[in-house]
Amino acid sequence: MKMELDYNKKIKGDQKKVVLAYSGGLDTSVILKWLENTYGYEVIAVCVNVGQKEEFSKLKKKALESGASKVYVANVQEEFVKDYIFPTLKAGGIYENDYLLGTCFARPLISKVLVEIAEEEGAIAIAHGATGKGNDQVRFEASVKALNPTLKLIAPWRIWNLKSREDCVEYALEHKIPIEATKEKIYSRDENLWHISHEGGELEDPWSEHSEEVYLWCSNSPEKAPNQSETIEITFEKGIPTKIGSKEYNGVELIKTLNKIGGKHGVGILDIVENRLVGMKSRGVYETPGGTILYEAHKALEKLTLDKQMISYKSDIGKKYGELLYDGLWFTPLKNSLDGFVDISQESVSGTVKLKLYKGSCKALGTKSENSLYREDFATFGADEVYNQKDAEGFINLHALPLTIRGLKNMEKKQMKQAQEKQGTFAAL
Repeated sequence: MKMELDYNKKIKGDQKKVVLAYSGGLDTSVILKWLENTYGYEVIAVCVNVGQKEEFSKLKKKALESGASKVYVANVQEEFVKDYIFPTLKAGGIYENDYLLGTCFARPLISKVLVEIAEEEGAIAIAHGATGKGNDQVRFEASVKALNPTLKLIAPWRIWNLKSREDCVEYALEHKIPIEATKEKIYSRDENLWHISHEGGELEDPWSEHSEEVYLWCSNSPEKAPNQSETIEITFEKGIPTKIGSKEYNGVELIKTLNKIGGKHGVGILDIVENRLVGMKSRGVYETPGGTILYEAHKALEKLTLDKQMISYKSDIGKKYGELLYDGLWFTPLKNSLDGFVDISQESVSGTVKLKLYKGSCKALGTKSENSLYREDFATFGADEVYNQKDAEGFINLHALPLTIRGLKNMEKKQMKQAQEKQGTFAAL
């Protein structure tokens, strides 16, 4: 983990330290000053770089000017990909059949960094900007409790008298905190290497079609994407993507490259209403171009290299994996156990997938692997010498034996009923 540290001012020895998960956005900018003004805490701002497009020098300057005693910038992009993104990709983790979990697996890593710095600094608490209505409060706090339950947790949105982001804008203006959000156009955004999400504003009306202006990653909407499709190839080694075409990439650069390629074609735009952990529904627009391409490629390669039972069971694993991540349960024995299963399942998932990108769609065109379970000599409709079609008759007889027994039983009942009805007719005569 690459770490940068800046100092602002000398602090009184009796001030208690609080580590704040700092993004430089509206919420955390206001929270920094609020913690200082309300409780007199020494606030240590921590920005965890998980791939968000950010000018960190400006962010550090802003945090210091807002009153932070220290500012840490931790670059954990490589760890994010290796230990969080790729394990989830291998598992096929997905939430409610749509969401590729971009925010979900960033939170436990951010929490891990916050705990490490809090322990190093001797802080008594960790503060975050998640609201009392959202999922992130659970993800942050459950992760901290798993890693160091002695740390106090402060969630200002659950205790202060600021009731909306409009109130936060007023607070920021009053205390001369530099912000970018305005009352007229307020979006809550989360960005990392994997995705960018958009919530709030007009998106809170599920009947309202979202505007193309919301997009920040996809340079083209599907309708305005190039009329010419693009074909790419992705190579995997044991479930992990390693190449685009013939060029080998590290994980960070591979995802960044696919984000650009997919964004050009409007791939990975998702507008969904999802069920939050706290019980309400929310609507979000997500851009996940590179992730969408990788999920489609990985799924296609698994279909070539895994057998029927493994594919069927692993789909259940992916669903459960997604639920665990969404619910903030990354640091759990169950998640670790699922990882063990997934790693074994991926031993044969090596090969190359050919995909076509066109106006928002991503489709696998072909797959090849040394571990392919597809045998043309078995599957062909032409003449072959490896499969005796007469064998199918015995197989069907055994496969359908329960149906045959049930069918015979039903016939017996039907015949008995007909006999009883016939006997009753004679008796009436």
